[in-house]
Amino acid sequence: MPVVFFFYLLFAVSLLQAQSPERVYRSGIRSVKLFKAGDQSASPVLFLGQPDQLELHFDDLDASIKQYYYTLQLCNADWTAAQLPAFDYLKGFITQRIQHYRASSGVQTRYMHYQALLPERNSGPTRGGNYLLKVFLNDDTAQLVFTRRLVVVNKRVAVSAQVLQPFNGNLFLTHQRLSIGVTPQQMPMNAFSPQEIKVVITQNDQWIRARTLDRPTIYRGNFYEYSDEEQTLFAAGQEWRWFDLRSIRLRGDRVQKIIDSDTSARTDIFIQPDTERAGQLYLFYRDLNGKYLIENIDQAQPHTQGEYGWVHFSLRPAGGRRYGGKDVFVTGEWSGFELTDEYKMDFDANLGLYTKAIYLKQGFYNYGYLTRSQTTADPTLSFENTEGNYWATENEYSVFVYFRPFGARADELIGYTRVRSGFQR
Repeated sequence: MPVVFFFYLLFAVSLLQAQSPERVYRSGIRSVKLFKAGDQSASPVLFLGQPDQLELHFDDLDASIKQYYYTLQLCNADWTAAQLPAFDYLKGFITQRIQHYRASSGVQTRYMHYQALLPERNSGPTRGGNYLLKVFLNDDTAQLVFTRRLVVVNKRVAVSAQVLQPFNGNLFLTHQRLSIGVTPQQMPMNAFSPQEIKVVITQNDQWIRARTLDRPTIYRGNFYEYSDEEQTLFAAGQEWRWFDLRSIRLRGDRVQKIIDSDTSARTDIFIQPDTERAGQLYLFYRDLNGKYLIENIDQAQPHTQGEYGWVHFSLRPAGGRRYGGKDVFVTGEWSGFELTDEYKMDFDANLGLYTKAIYLKQGFYNYGYLTRSQTTADPTLSFENTEGNYWATENEYSVFVYFRPFGARADELIGYTRVRSGFQR
């Protein structure tokens, strides 16, 4: 019996070691949201020793009841799988079944809505770090359905951050830089060496464009400063575009028209055509920094009574001409910031427009247009052509501090802070 149990553990660990990017693997899965319980706009961050939980929501358009399970995979700072068995960083059951589900009602689109609070009682992470949430079918990790990122902080350092304008005169009006300070708490002098600390910065929770800092600019005693402009520089972008799809009976803000078919369950929603904003006058307004909210003013229950429809996006480039050597994607939290064919726009030469139709649920959405080079070996991502950059744009930066002592097999997340750019206008 002990031998059988050992091989079972070995098999379970080997399955969890397979690293997957954050994405949806089955086309019938829609509206995946992972956030701090009670706040759809909050990032999925947990602190060890605190009772906070995360909410997971998603829809299955197959509309039949399925046995969905989830687990957590510990990852390093670069999101590669940590070389640790699951029992070294999880307590309780390694996999948990998602037990709460409900069929859609009062809408034409049939789907099954699933939701879960995690971690569940007497289970969950036992060490700080990056975690990949994996949802799969029938308690079989080989039947992966989708993955999402979350972080767990074991707070051992104080982190301060400030958003500033660059010194470089060529970037002064288009970029933002950060100055970061890290101070160990209740620890002896020189508790960490500079080589053991790694800092990662994300802008508006876009891990695909994260910056990693391996060395401090200055360190003295127990204080580490990261202020090198070349390492902490971000293109400022502009405020995110938006549309209000909380109702399909009435046209919401920036909705041009709604076509509800009389012969089928199809609904088409056309967003007002967009143009390039690069070089235009900057306009400040409150946005969600790329996030979206599942909300509904037509029905009482947004998660189970929200309708789906084909949302049509269109972007007119300068002169109605295609961007040479670049692909254009429509992006936001609702797409998982994925750069796949599902979100890649097609160019209509007759109309001089980039167009794309995407199947979305009722709610309030932020979105933007992103370009990616087709030619370089390491494709660069940019909002420069489509959105432009302005230094005073309100962005939200997350700063993660990782610790990995000599001989350790995984990075531990020991510090975290969040800061908004708040320049005088």
